[in-house]
Amino acid sequence: MDLQDQLKNLFPEHVPEDIEDTSENSENSIWLQDDPIICKYEKRKGKPITILEGYTGATEDFKQLAKELKQQLSVGGSYKDDKIIIQGDYRDKIMAILKDKGFNVKRVGG
Repeated sequence: MDLQDQLKNLFPEHVPEDIEDTSENSENSIWLQDDPIICKYEKRKGKPITILEGYTGATEDFKQLAKELKQQLSVGGSYKDDKIIIQGDYRDKIMAILKDKGFNVKRVGG
């Protein structure tokens, strides 16, 4: 007896809703643009940071991209003023990740 059968026995009057497959790839859900994303390096208060800017798609897509980058790199960061700020100098890794997703990336500074 699987979990669905057990639930039907416990709640016989419940009608299950159709569950859509939401496990589509995150690569397909982010809007790709023609203009390159600018990847630049700065130091703030003596600490290195990487800034990504120039995304022209939806704000939610850019926030999702920021979350994915932070998780893949295992670093902290934030999303402010249409910019992704990543703690540390990860330009090469970020550019490789974005190119794998299909983005055009332009390296600026140093």
